[in-house]
Amino acid sequence: MLESVEGEFEHVIFRNEENDYTIGRLKVPGRRDPVVIIGTLCAVPGETLLAKGTWVNDKQYGPQFKITEYRAIVPATVHGIERYLASGLIRGIGPVYAKRLVAHFGLETLAVIEQAPDKLKEVEGIGLKRIERIRTAWKTQKGIKSIMLFLLGHGVSTTYAARIQSEYGNEAIHLIQTDPYRLARDIVGIGFIKADQIARNLGIAEDSPLRARAGLLHILSQGAADGHVFLPLPELISQATGLLALGALPLRDALAHLIESRHVISEETPGGTAIYLPYLYHSESGIASHLQALRSTASGIRPIDPSKAISWVEERIHLSLAEEQKQAVADAITQKGVIITGGPGTGKTTIVRAIVSIFQVRKAKILLAAPTGRAAKRLSESTGMFAQTIHRMLSSSPRGFQKNAEHPLDVDVLIIDELSMVDTVLFYHLMKAVPRHATVILVGDAHQLPSVGAGQVLADLINSGFLPTVTLVEIFRQAKRSLIVRNAHRMLLGEFPYLPPFSKEAPEDFLFIEQEEPEQAVEQIRWLVEEEIPKRLGVDPLDGIQVLCPMNRGTAGVENLNRTLQASLNPSGIEIQRGSRLLRQGDKVMQSSNNYAKGVFNGDIGRILVIDSEERVVSVEFDSGRVQYDFSELDEMVPAYAISVHKSQGSEYPAVVLPILAQHYILLQRNLLYTAVTRAKRLLVIVGTKKAIGMAIANDSATMRHSLLADRLRRGLSPLLG
Repeated sequence: MLESVEGEFEHVIFRNEENDYTIGRLKVPGRRDPVVIIGTLCAVPGETLLAKGTWVNDKQYGPQFKITEYRAIVPATVHGIERYLASGLIRGIGPVYAKRLVAHFGLETLAVIEQAPDKLKEVEGIGLKRIERIRTAWKTQKGIKSIMLFLLGHGVSTTYAARIQSEYGNEAIHLIQTDPYRLARDIVGIGFIKADQIARNLGIAEDSPLRARAGLLHILSQGAADGHVFLPLPELISQATGLLALGALPLRDALAHLIESRHVISEETPGGTAIYLPYLYHSESGIASHLQALRSTASGIRPIDPSKAISWVEERIHLSLAEEQKQAVADAITQKGVIITGGPGTGKTTIVRAIVSIFQVRKAKILLAAPTGRAAKRLSESTGMFAQTIHRMLSSSPRGFQKNAEHPLDVDVLIIDELSMVDTVLFYHLMKAVPRHATVILVGDAHQLPSVGAGQVLADLINSGFLPTVTLVEIFRQAKRSLIVRNAHRMLLGEFPYLPPFSKEAPEDFLFIEQEEPEQAVEQIRWLVEEEIPKRLGVDPLDGIQVLCPMNRGTAGVENLNRTLQASLNPSGIEIQRGSRLLRQGDKVMQSSNNYAKGVFNGDIGRILVIDSEERVVSVEFDSGRVQYDFSELDEMVPAYAISVHKSQGSEYPAVVLPILAQHYILLQRNLLYTAVTRAKRLLVIVGTKKAIGMAIANDSATMRHSLLADRLRRGLSPLLG
């Protein structure tokens, strides 16, 4: 039989942000000691709870009240109201203003905030601007509270309530009840499984067409997250059958509805039926059509004699170019588009400098860009010209890219570096904004990992043969002094690298610490980052060293290494818990998704400057400037003392520490190891085993991505060549 307790919720002892399991204290009238309550709830200190449940006796912690259901009541005491407002529930009211408000209005405080907020100006320090913020925050919080209770009733974490309120407003619950699967499409962090759980709780049948359609869209979205531009029809149906436990017939009916309503696009190809999400179909086909139009249009620059230009530029930059470098420069100044690819030390930077110098003489309008801020900064330093990120060049905004076919870039020569990082969607928007008279020069390393987003643009462009491609293979004398460079090229050939053992006297820039045990490897990495490398190179542990990992999970994975390094390098300070992640003032953090409104993008690394619990905001300093996050937006931010190799693309660091152990075997591939090694500029230290390194080098079978860009470009070759 259920019993009841009623009292003021005093304190959260523990809360799991991912499922809202809470241990807290309830002050119950008539009881000397607070009651320890456990269960799933979203209460705020100061609220009065009327809870039903059962008493349990924990061997370690004693009697506890296990909540089955509860109802929250607005605080009825002055003390409760103050604690309620001081909890950070309402932006603009923290502990200081909570005390002032309650001292002035007493038991009427909450009624004043809701019904007569203009009276708040009677309190010292509260002006019209703060009143408006409090009024808006109070109204928003009421909506969030309703969503919290709704989510709680359906077994979904209330962490997402603020995001849902922001996305759907006051219609949130109605919209979710109408189509719960929209949560998976619209709200970061709520995947199909959670949305499906809500749908089942709302009575949506397992064989509902709504569920089948949502499942198919989810699988296509997941395919895009895994790098695929489309999925073959049999693969899509097979995955959907496994996910939804439905037969092929209802799934094909659901797919037919999605095709008819243009939620997906079906295309017949020589290899079978390809199923696309519309934005990916238009991106892939758009790239092909824009490149064909670009190449078939005459250049806006007067013809240049390559032999004279190359002789002139060799004198200008005081270098004698190798034959393959001369070929790259000649193609760049005579063709409408060219691809220049090669590994470290093969002279890509020298070629770009030469190309820029030649086109400057022609008074051409030149733009330089790269996918990340760090890559753009390197490009600028190597050429002496301003370079920017592709997003900034295209003037990205919440409404999309402001530079497009209608408002093209003002450019005659466009040079894009680190093209291996550029995915299908971004490259489409880039090509859409390039005027047809322009020359496009694409530079990258074809042996690196493909983009995080869908597609394999650089590989497809090279494989198509659509644009002239110069592959640089010669390593120049200065670069040969670097063991990082020499070992990177050995790996490309499938050869085992030279592994000088780590010592304080070792002069090499590529060193190895043999360690089989993951726990010991983590301790070695902590020592290297906190103590040894800063002394050796004279660099800051946070800015000058980056730990790269093949995997996120595991003892020597990103997540555990971040916890270890955070505790070592930034052990105390103002902090906030977000699910399993602890964020602390001073932390090194990374943006984990594109946020066009804030102008920060997936992979951008910054430092937390301020955590303001009263205003419920976090300020982060990135290379591009300071960005402010509401607490509800912190799902976008992760610690970055250690990051995945994939997230490191396009960046260079003075020192890289790389664990390579047997526990990483699932993701050990040659291109992953090569990408990680080539991120290091002055020092690379591998901590792990020779066996694991050998496994990575032996595995040259890069995961295939479904893409038809190369085929589309090949089909366009004949008429243009003719």
